[in-house]
Amino acid sequence: MKKSVFKRETLINQLKATKNWDVIVIGGGATGLGVALDCTTRGYKTLLLEQVDFAKGTSSRSTKLVHGGVRYLAQGNIDLVREALYERGLMLKNASHLVNDQSFIIPNYSYWDNLFYTIGLKVYDFLSGKLSFGKSLRIKKSETISRLSTLKIDNLKGGVVYHDGQFDDSRLAVNIAQTCIENGATVINHCKVKNLLKNEKGIVNGVVAVDVETNEEYALNAKTVINATGVFTDEVLKMDDAALKNTIRPSQGIHLVFDKSFLPGNDAIMIPKTDDGRVLFLVPWHDKVVVGTTDTLLDSHSLEPKPLDKEIDFILNTANRYLNKNVTKDDVLSIFAGLRPLAAPKDKSEKTKEISRSHKIIVSESELVTITGGKWTTYRRMAQDTVNKIIELNKLPDAKCKTKQLLIHGANGTVDRSNHMYIYGTDKVKVEQLIEEDATLSERLHPDLQFTKAEVVFAVRHEMARTIEDVLARRVRILFLNAKAAIEIAPIVGELIRKELDQTTDWRSQQISNFIKVADQYVLK
Repeated sequence: MKKSVFKRETLINQLKATKNWDVIVIGGGATGLGVALDCTTRGYKTLLLEQVDFAKGTSSRSTKLVHGGVRYLAQGNIDLVREALYERGLMLKNASHLVNDQSFIIPNYSYWDNLFYTIGLKVYDFLSGKLSFGKSLRIKKSETISRLSTLKIDNLKGGVVYHDGQFDDSRLAVNIAQTCIENGATVINHCKVKNLLKNEKGIVNGVVAVDVETNEEYALNAKTVINATGVFTDEVLKMDDAALKNTIRPSQGIHLVFDKSFLPGNDAIMIPKTDDGRVLFLVPWHDKVVVGTTDTLLDSHSLEPKPLDKEIDFILNTANRYLNKNVTKDDVLSIFAGLRPLAAPKDKSEKTKEISRSHKIIVSESELVTITGGKWTTYRRMAQDTVNKIIELNKLPDAKCKTKQLLIHGANGTVDRSNHMYIYGTDKVKVEQLIEEDATLSERLHPDLQFTKAEVVFAVRHEMARTIEDVLARRVRILFLNAKAAIEIAPIVGELIRKELDQTTDWRSQQISNFIKVADQYVLK
């Protein structure tokens, strides 16, 4: 196999060899990666720096939906829904190996709801236009019961079926990072921006970054610097102006993961009216069921947000109101929390649905460009708007956006979802090649899961994974699917990575310890 273009050594050498960049993007989540891809495909010399790993924060902790936002439709936010539905259609075309059509059923317990959701979802269909995933329709009680065998049937009147997208969030982030590199960008994880550089006029013209692995520091110049750091937006803004007030109010959403037996069919469930005014989703994902999400305003944020007891109880209670198969804390295979970077309200509103969810581009006096808000579905459009804004400011030469038809690394026409390896798309053959070269790599990492040792080796060689957590949280997703299993296999994975990176046994021990500390939070006590 030829030398990987994704080797850290190669990327760090590009960093050292380039004195001046057109664009430096801070943040390797969906937004930052989207901006880097837009920039590099327009021909700008682009560098992206991520302090931990791609999609370490919010971008790996979503409800796994590529959607227009049915509830924004109920709020009358037609433009937001139309934009997201258009982008949803592009994501299905451009990342066909990771994005798929998912049917959802809204169970109705009154005839009025049945009519209300049928009409509302016809509007949803209409707004999606030519990029529709399928028509919504009303189904009878008997069909609702046959399709959702674990649904409570007391007072059930029927259901409404509609279509939306489902995907693997952090896998898409990794594939976008690879696409950036293949299109000429330099994209580096585990490289933290410590400070901003400014010229004598006070204009931001670069960053100071440190390679977390070697502690080596770099002063890097750029025509424009883009802050795409999600809930960490204010930290970067305060590097620019220490007196600045917070612009972001984090809202926490948690998800519980259960065995497939709680939702054995192919349909997802959308519960449109919960006690806190949110919708709740039960979504099939990697042969498990993801249930969420909550919406809790917080005053602080962290890289590993902790689920609150009241959030866990809310999800269990709401699920049990609709399921005939009782779910308890003992059934939770994994629990994960994510923070949405909502634009802080002008008043003291505590309702997150009142806080803006559309994206916002801020240009500071120092010409630092910040992109906040939005969601995974609209990552490409957010990037396009951001780069267009920078061109408008005469910070970059004019060039057209090229990402509408751009295939993401791994995208392929036919996808066999009966095999868990479908997530690799066109890379599947490369993973299989590793097994041909070394039969021991065909061994499963855990008897209850399909993932193999070859996937760990592939993640390190070709997907820029550097730690046990990078692999088990964001490449093969075991931490999100079965946290106890992830902890059990940490020593095996640590040894595979140690060999690949030519590290010491002490390094491996430290890695295992670090991972268990993080993974322990994903196990519901």
